[in-house]
Amino acid sequence: MALPRQPARARLLRAADALFYERGIAATGVDAVIERAGVATGSLYKNFSGKDELVAAYLDDRDRRWRDEWESAIAAAADPVARVLAIFTATERWRDDVGLGRGCAHIAAANQLPSDHPGMAVAVAHKRHVVERLTELVAAADIPEPAATAGDIALIYDGMLGSMAVGLDPDPINRARRITYTLLNGGR
Repeated sequence: MALPRQPARARLLRAADALFYERGIAATGVDAVIERAGVATGSLYKNFSGKDELVAAYLDDRDRRWRDEWESAIAAAADPVARVLAIFTATERWRDDVGLGRGCAHIAAANQLPSDHPGMAVAVAHKRHVVERLTELVAAADIPEPAATAGDIALIYDGMLGSMAVGLDPDPINRARRITYTLLNGGR
């Protein structure tokens, strides 16, 4: 028995996710997304006002899925420090399930979009959430200066994603995890 087809919006988001991430937002036209999704042109405009709204929805959907993955890793962690380090566990899972060969989709989008593009607000909100959630986790682990420490971890995290995009480090996730663990333990 064949599985039921997903609604057009879900197929468009899945196609946009694959194409915008792999080829880039600027290099991918809506016709390619429509073709990949296997929908009629009208389906795009029934669900989104145009490419700008599709880009914002793609980034928002990716953010939502990432948050779910990260929260799952946090919930499975055994202690407060492990909950901080769960960002790297979630990243490993995301890499294995979704792929991270091009680094962070939100940073890539920010590099391609004008500052007033609706997708830029989603990219900024994604990065803001990472820092805010890390701040909560660091505070719960009784680490001094939680906001500053969370900012340092976010920088390590983004550097790790950048390293993944260029492929120079053979194991950037575990390297970032180790650096963060050292940071959380006062540099020891």
